[in-house]
Amino acid sequence: MHIVDGALSNPVVIAGAVATVGGIAVGLRSLDLDRIPTAGVLSASFFVASLIHVPIGPSSVHLILNGLAGLLLGWAAFPALFVGLLLQAVFFGFGGLTVLGINALNIAFPAVLAGLLFRPMIGRGSPVSGAIWGGLGGAFSIAATTAMVAVSLALSGDAFIPAAKLVFLAHIPVMVIEAVLTGFAVLLALKVKPELFLKGGAT
Repeated sequence: MHIVDGALSNPVVIAGAVATVGGIAVGLRSLDLDRIPTAGVLSASFFVASLIHVPIGPSSVHLILNGLAGLLLGWAAFPALFVGLLLQAVFFGFGGLTVLGINALNIAFPAVLAGLLFRPMIGRGSPVSGAIWGGLGGAFSIAATTAMVAVSLALSGDAFIPAAKLVFLAHIPVMVIEAVLTGFAVLLALKVKPELFLKGGAT
């Protein structure tokens, strides 16, 4: 899911960086003191989960958990996920610094969309129904992320179109796994700390 330095055209890289700066600015304004610990935990969870790569054919996949971040943090997922990506690029060379903006956009924006679309449904029924909506949000965020990565590659040249298709197909199992993990995480949160979904996290 991490696009490496030099793989994208300059316009795509620049557009991604500008959009990410805007997303971080909005996210920081919405990040109140009460949610900073949650943001830290989710940033660390993303950092660890996406370090574990599973090879599939000529590519590899990994968990992201950006859907859970979006459901709990809303726009604040932008700075939380950006920090995780920055640390991965600096310490492990995953992705790269020049593509940090577009990588953050591809991962954080779907998280925000998941929060906007699915968070309102979580608190409307029982914890089980909330978990189902949370699982759908987790799957949606992965699908949207893979679609955005594919578009980023396709916009950089026709030679990347086969790779763009492979990215989406390879992440179909990840969508299922993330749906299950996010659903159980939401179920646990609703039973242990339901106020996480009562504070305006998706604003």
